[in-house]
This record gives sequence, structure tokens and C-alpha cells, in this order.
Amino acid sequence: MSSRAGEALVTVLGLGRLRPAPGTWGSAAAVTFCLGVLWSGPSPEAITAAMIGLAIFFSSVCLVLGRWSEAHFGRDDPPQVVADEVAGQSVALLFLPWDTSGDGTLWNLALAGGAFAAFRFFDILKPPPIRHIQRAPAGWGILLDDLLAGAAALGVIQLVFRVIL
Repeated sequence: MSSRAGEALVTVLGLGRLRPAPGTWGSAAAVTFCLGVLWSGPSPEAITAAMIGLAIFFSSVCLVLGRWSEAHFGRDDPPQVVADEVAGQSVALLFLPWDTSGDGTLWNLALAGGAFAAFRFFDILKPPPIRHIQRAPAGWGILLDDLLAGAAALGVIQLVFRVIL
């Protein structure tokens, strides 16, 4: 694979080079993709399948290109690599109670916004054990903290939207 192709994949077509907060741009890409799928009219199950596919694809990118990314950008878990944020944000968007009736735009925006905010919270603060998992080598260290942040965000969003609201 060429250096340009590898960089395009790990930076999600250059989003990782945007400032400020490149991870936020990567997360926003996953939310935008999710809303695009949602508004194209499929079932909640199809939205979940799309998010699983996105998480698997970008997780694979991190694992395959992790060592290369760290060498290419000259540091562990480089901020330019946002494929991990796309994967983690996709986890935070799984199994949500989407309203596909056509009347739920505000509800769906609240769900997506809540999942985005919760994921960014956990991804930035990295409470234990999220912080400790970053020490895993290469692509695993790049990826696992974001998947755990996504799982934590998913738990919070499920609790808020299914139980409290």
C-alpha cells in the first residue's frame, strides 16, 4: 500500500489533519454517516448494521496500519490518526432507539448529539480503565481506548434515552 493511501485511510481522508481537535472531526464523520444512513430511510437494524460495518472497517484500518502510522507520524497514538475515533464513535451509535417514522428528527438529532458528546467526554478524559489500555502495542493501543470510550458512551446514552427519557 502506498504511503498516500495509508495516510488517507488512517486520517479518514484528511480529517485528522484538521485543527483544532482532530479527534472531534473523526467522531463527527461517524455521526454524519449515521445520520445519512438514518435519513435514507432504513430500519433501526439497518442503521446498527451500518455502524457495525463502519466500526469493523476502521478498527481493521487501525490494526493493520497502527505500527506504520506511529512510524509515519513519529509518535505513539498520533493525533492525525482518527480512524480510531470513527470506530469508537460508531460503537457509541449502536442499538439506539432511532425513530424511523419520519416524525422523529429532533429525537434522532438528540440521540446522535448525545452519543457524540458522551463519546468525546470519555475519549478526552479517558477514565480508568480506558487510559490504561492505551499502553497496548501499535494499532491495539491506538484503537482499544476508543472502543472502550465508545462502549462507555453507549452505556450512558442507553441509560438516558431508554430508561430516564
